[in-house]
Amino acid sequence: MGTYLDRILAAHRAAAGADGRDLDALVAAASSAAPARRFAAALVARPGVSVIAEVKRASPSRGPLAPDLDPAVVATQYESGGAACLSVLTDSAFFGGSAADLAAARAATGLPVLRKDFTVGPADVCDARIMGADAVLLIAAALGQEELAELHALAARVGIDALVEVHDEAEAETAVTAGATLVGINQRDLVTFEVDADRAERVAKVLPDGVVTVAESGIGGPADVARLACAGFDAVLVGESLVTAPDRAAAVAALSRAGNAP
Repeated sequence: MGTYLDRILAAHRAAAGADGRDLDALVAAASSAAPARRFAAALVARPGVSVIAEVKRASPSRGPLAPDLDPAVVATQYESGGAACLSVLTDSAFFGGSAADLAAARAATGLPVLRKDFTVGPADVCDARIMGADAVLLIAAALGQEELAELHALAARVGIDALVEVHDEAEAETAVTAGATLVGINQRDLVTFEVDADRAERVAKVLPDGVVTVAESGIGGPADVARLACAGFDAVLVGESLVTAPDRAAAVAALSRAGNAP
């Protein structure tokens, strides 16, 4: 894994190790939260490729993107452009996000929301549900096989979907073994951080029928979405090109049209 990801995961695992909260109490609190919006179902509720639009202030590789954004305003813009779901960064140290960003974005729209963060333990899954997320991100490269299966099962137990992110065929098979039915294929290489535009299509071939597929990273415009639509993807997750667009609603609409072109 790349150095940036090593640092991020080390920081999150250190925080998890210092977390003295009672897990049973967290599970109970998460389980008693109001019913979640159906994230995966929203991605396949319409024909073509759905857009998961990301609220993202910054990234380790690109630096500040929209550090002063209002998450409620951005979420509303995305919804008006036709986004099916939202993704909200909640990592503070590396991405400038927060739980407050997620809560504000979700309250401003009727869309299901993914907590985009580095999930390393059961408390993270519970926190996602408690803060209002409708789905949690599980990165296969950051978790062992048993951890992935455990956290995937816990997400189902507390009533939220789990988007399992993979980067290659081996991780895709690991995700399926863990029970994943919603899989995101990240086209960015974890070591070089370069985008491989053929990665999503290549890795998707090992996934069984019935898995909801999401292409992530390196999706810059309608041509990319049209190509992924031809490859049979259900959705795309897009952050940087949308959050930095001068007209975010129009940018989402353009991607949606490309994903539904005959």
